[in-house]
Amino acid sequence: MIEELVKAPPIGEARDRELLKDAQSFIYFHSPSGDLAAHFFFPPGHDPQKNTAPAIIFLHGGMWDSSMPTQFVPHCLNLATRGAVTLCIEYRVKSTCDAGPVEALEDAAMSLIFLKKNAQILGIDPQRIVFAGAGSGAHLALCCATLPEIGNEPGEAFRPAAMFLFSPVVNTTRKGVGAENFSSDKEARQYSPSEHVPQRELPPCLLFHGRQDRLIPIDLVTKFAKRYAKKKNSCELMEFEGAGHTFFNYNSHQQNYEVTLRAADYFLVDLGILEPDPLAGEF
Repeated sequence: MIEELVKAPPIGEARDRELLKDAQSFIYFHSPSGDLAAHFFFPPGHDPQKNTAPAIIFLHGGMWDSSMPTQFVPHCLNLATRGAVTLCIEYRVKSTCDAGPVEALEDAAMSLIFLKKNAQILGIDPQRIVFAGAGSGAHLALCCATLPEIGNEPGEAFRPAAMFLFSPVVNTTRKGVGAENFSSDKEARQYSPSEHVPQRELPPCLLFHGRQDRLIPIDLVTKFAKRYAKKKNSCELMEFEGAGHTFFNYNSHQQNYEVTLRAADYFLVDLGILEPDPLAGEF
């Protein structure tokens, strides 16, 4: 049992409490709006004193407005059985904290710093920290991977080892999606991942997107993936015909959930972040 970290109290909704009943929750950031929790799922038999595992941070969607920290609990549970320490984090959003994407990005960056700072206590490898996310959460992951600076720190300090992202917000300029959530057009461009690619040595990235996504047009993501892949960066886009914005969720479409989760697993195995699954066949 981990005793050195500050435990977080259960969150309010009964459904969320049930989904997080097997999680260990810790405060990862004392934000200006209050304490923020990370909900951890550890591999079976994980002993921080003996084991060093990869870690996967899941960032929920909601367009920086809704708080949905349990969105990726099924993914967390599955990938924990594959040997990863997984966690879904709470981050500041407009509906609960009157916060926007800039504050949410600070939270996402702090979750990665928290893992690196407490790597030994948690039994994780700080060189194998992965971001996963959906929609606006995917935007936060991409900002950590591409922005030259976050706060007053160089962007390299917040780059994950890899990312797999669902229905990502890739462009927050006026030509993209979500510019109205920023204080100005200048700020929207500053925090748009599309404005910071291509560049060298970006983390490997796997994108999943529905071709009928009405919120984030597939053309934006296709263009972004091509630009990201320049300068010898790795960026693969899996498109899903007939699929909308939430096609990948556990409670939305079982087959798409399983296909995307399996593809993410193979992606991480190929990078050497996860060990091969002895029970899996060829993808």
